[in-house]
Amino acid sequence: MGPASLQEERHTEKDKPKGEMDSYHSLLQASSQLQSTLQQVTVPVSMEEVGGFIEKQVAYLSGGRGEDSSVIITLPECSAFSDIPEEALAKVFTYLTLIPRKRQPGVKFIIILDRRLDTWPSIKTALARISASFPGNLHLVLVLRPTSFFHRTVTDIGFRFSQEDFMLKMPVIMLSSVTDLLHYIEENQLTSEFGGTLDYCHSDWIVLRTAIESFAVTVKDIAHMLQTFGTEVAETDLPNEAKKTECLLESQTNKYRKLKDAIRTVSKEGCHLLSNLQTSGKGDSQWDVRLDTETVQRLLAQLRDMESAFDGFFEKHHMKLHQYLQLLRYEQSFLEMEMCLEHLLTQEKDLPSSVDNLPQAEQALKNIDMLQSSALDVMSRAQIIILHGHQLSASHHYAMALIMQRCNELRHYCDTLNAALNTKHTCLLRAHQLLLGLGKAQMWCDDGAYLLASQVGNKYQSKEGAQYALKDIENFLQGAPSVLSSGPDIVAIEYEAVLTPHLQSQIQKTFEKHATVQQMIQNRQNCLRKLADKHIRPVQLVAPRAENSPRSKSPLFSPKNSDGLKFTFDLSLPGKRTSKKGIDPRKIEVIHDYQESRSCLSYSVEGEDSPDMLKRRVMRELIETERTYVEELLSVLLGYRAEMENPALSGLLPPEFISKRDILFGNMPEIYNFHSRVFLQDLEGCLETPEAVGACFLERKDCFQMYECYCHNKPQSDALWRQFDGCAFFQECQKKLEHKLGLDSYLLKPVQRLTKYQLLLKELLKYCSTDSEGTSDLQEALIAMLDLVKSVNDSMHQTAITGYEGDLCELGRMLMQGSFSVWISHKRGATRMKEFARFKPMQRHLFLYEKALLFCKRREEHGDGCDKTLSYSFKHCLKMTAVGITENVKGDVKKFEIWYSGREEVYVIQAPTSKVKATWLNELRRILTNQQKLLRDEAYQHGPLCGHMQLSPALSESKQQRASVSSEDTESGRSSPDPQPCSVKQQNRRSWPGAHHSTDERDAVDEWSGDPFQPSDSEVNLQALTPCRYEALADCPQSGTECIPIKSGDILQLQQEDEPSLWLVKNLSQQQEGFLSTASLQSVLVPFHRGQTCRLREPATLKVRKLSSP
Repeated sequence: MGPASLQEERHTEKDKPKGEMDSYHSLLQASSQLQSTLQQVTVPVSMEEVGGFIEKQVAYLSGGRGEDSSVIITLPECSAFSDIPEEALAKVFTYLTLIPRKRQPGVKFIIILDRRLDTWPSIKTALARISASFPGNLHLVLVLRPTSFFHRTVTDIGFRFSQEDFMLKMPVIMLSSVTDLLHYIEENQLTSEFGGTLDYCHSDWIVLRTAIESFAVTVKDIAHMLQTFGTEVAETDLPNEAKKTECLLESQTNKYRKLKDAIRTVSKEGCHLLSNLQTSGKGDSQWDVRLDTETVQRLLAQLRDMESAFDGFFEKHHMKLHQYLQLLRYEQSFLEMEMCLEHLLTQEKDLPSSVDNLPQAEQALKNIDMLQSSALDVMSRAQIIILHGHQLSASHHYAMALIMQRCNELRHYCDTLNAALNTKHTCLLRAHQLLLGLGKAQMWCDDGAYLLASQVGNKYQSKEGAQYALKDIENFLQGAPSVLSSGPDIVAIEYEAVLTPHLQSQIQKTFEKHATVQQMIQNRQNCLRKLADKHIRPVQLVAPRAENSPRSKSPLFSPKNSDGLKFTFDLSLPGKRTSKKGIDPRKIEVIHDYQESRSCLSYSVEGEDSPDMLKRRVMRELIETERTYVEELLSVLLGYRAEMENPALSGLLPPEFISKRDILFGNMPEIYNFHSRVFLQDLEGCLETPEAVGACFLERKDCFQMYECYCHNKPQSDALWRQFDGCAFFQECQKKLEHKLGLDSYLLKPVQRLTKYQLLLKELLKYCSTDSEGTSDLQEALIAMLDLVKSVNDSMHQTAITGYEGDLCELGRMLMQGSFSVWISHKRGATRMKEFARFKPMQRHLFLYEKALLFCKRREEHGDGCDKTLSYSFKHCLKMTAVGITENVKGDVKKFEIWYSGREEVYVIQAPTSKVKATWLNELRRILTNQQKLLRDEAYQHGPLCGHMQLSPALSESKQQRASVSSEDTESGRSSPDPQPCSVKQQNRRSWPGAHHSTDERDAVDEWSGDPFQPSDSEVNLQALTPCRYEALADCPQSGTECIPIKSGDILQLQQEDEPSLWLVKNLSQQQEGFLSTASLQSVLVPFHRGQTCRLREPATLKVRKLSSP
């Protein structure tokens, strides 16, 4: 099928009258014209044959003209004239006369025979030889007779007696002197030896004649080679194998290049010769030189015409041969893919479409899942071949019809295979569901029989036993499988497509068994109801004691915090608390309450489109843009990266770029494979169920980490592109791809795509209700993509840190980074330095890790504009185990404090906005809280030792130093509303006048410390419990059925102590009430007063913060 189609295409191409054959005829025509010109200008006798006699100046053409433009041939004084053979003399005369006759047919000749130093016998002999050997139309012979008196007299007498003999053959005039010669020929047509002014150099004439003849011969050879090569190329049969075609293409291309080099050499030689002729022919009398110049110009013009015809012919032939090679390779790829698809279709047919039991169904589903996975990979490769075929067709391939036919065949194969696999998978899945339902139904029937059998004994004969038995039966009936809710006929109709005789019999048996068990249950219920039908003594119901609503006292529900808490759905952003209310079907409001910075986004879903339609519209946009993204990646990989291996274009690449080309593209091939083979198919499967796309993102979340590698490589890629963006290779590839934008725009696509996902997920979430299936997955997917973008951005900033001597990996995961204004105050420093630092902030870039906080200085180095290199110079490192924070600083809502080592170093941080400040404070609180919990857990493990440990004097002194920081309280805007005295230092603390005490839980504490050895205000002992409200800072394990669970962060109300070791506790967060032992409560509770500095006490005692008095 394939080779026959190729033969048809090859014969079709041969039979085309236009294109390549037209170019070949043009080449033949140009060659014929050049051959005709060569015949007109070349002579049968060459300079090589008469070169020796011409050099001896036996005779020469001076270029002079006589009467009627007769050509003058001069025979100068030559002692060896008589020794020249007749044949050689005839060739000399023939050569000298043919040159003018080729230019001007029928031209006449005048011979000047210079014999002024000779004798009459010699003159007579020379005239006789001229008469016998001269081939042209001899118009006149002018003889300069001897100058000596004797020889002149002898010559006059001898000529008088022999004149009639010579006159019959040729006109001869005997001249006495050079002056007489001027009566017949003008002075400017005579050379200097005859008293003329004609400039003639015999050696130069020989060089020019030799060069002209050599040029004509070379042009003739070139024309013959071009014509021969053109005929060879036109008559060559195209092979059926790609390797042979590639060799043929390479061979013909090499020959073409050699011929082009030869043409350039000949053209260069002709131009040089033409320049010499033009230099020699500047005088008006150089008539022959001008004719030679015109001859060379004609040859050069026709050589250029033939070269142009040859280039056009070979270009079309080369394109045809290259397209034929592309067709062979495409046909080979098609045949291989066709075999793979046929093999998969055969495997699909071998899979069973019906099963009789559950193991068979599970195995069949497993097999078809494996086959679908293999088919997915094969169909992805088939899509690449189809795309390649479309690219060939778009480039006007001569076999466009065949290529499109192959594309349609592959598409049909893929559609057929995909439809068959989906149909069979659906059938097997339905059969599996049916078998699973029947199995559950039979198991339920067996359980019912066991239940009835277990209800035998004396305990079920009493009224109470009968009631318990009836309740058990009712509970059992409520758990009946759904398949039993309809009859066997309905089940058979529902699963008609997968029903087999064996399955039909199983359905009948299952429902017969169900009917039997149902009848047994009804009989048992009737008996039990009779036993239970006894008089029941009435019981008076007592209403429980009314309690205050937790909303009346909780600061979270105070009027101050009641505004701005309406949410229709929650994006579950970290560090943000929300409350949910009902959803308005006409308008959706989203209000984010985030510390002091609040923003409101309103989306109106009005009009005729339903939420489902809008969700599908967003889903279609996601899939369409994903397909476009995959196609763009493929065009870059095929149109740029693959072309670097193409010998025809690789020569355009600079040598220094070849070793760096992988830097330019990064891991784009890995990204393309993931999106084309995996993620695009996942998205297409969610077209009808857009809510499922969230699970799709979460399942492939780890795969998106490859973008971090790509973004890390992007700066090096950009620098490399800026270095080589003017390379001809990239311009040629862009021209072939017909891209309007350069490669750098397409290298940015992965970064742009990564940020596009979270926008589409946000758009999709707008049309999903909070209680619908899949909404939580969408929210988690949005958070995952936002975290990924943030992680990529943070990691790229981290790579620019310089000057840090340690290993950044030891600091844990980087959580946040940003630029701030920083004031530094040192407790032990000079006062003027401290005051100066207050007014002159430093610009610092902060990097927050799990274990440390880095202060860096932003720098831009090396280059201007876009070539600048961003770096962060390391300045300070604060370990989080010794860090504390003060959330509010007087005078600016955007400021907060970070203090180190018991306020020996205080850093006042000013954030760009209040929102940024709140985000950093939330993250710092989370880190410090986690450190406290870890320290408590370690203390619990070593609890028996804590009570007997004594601090060293040095450590105690250090504690006292860290505790003496009360002088800073007025500057930070903190307040201490608790009048209860705890220590001397607490009594001396000053609160800011008129400070308002916030009722918000988060504003209750302004300072947090990560130092596990901050001094406590009381002894390190278990505190006595009193009825009041607390917040749990650790989980309390549940030790009995009456106990209620307590989680970290729960708000507890201790109500009353029933026994010395048992308390009645109400968990306000979970709305549960129960009893807990005093020991359990003391292990997690100590008093805490609102407004105090939150300091970490000994791990065995501090677990809960006291929020309010009862």
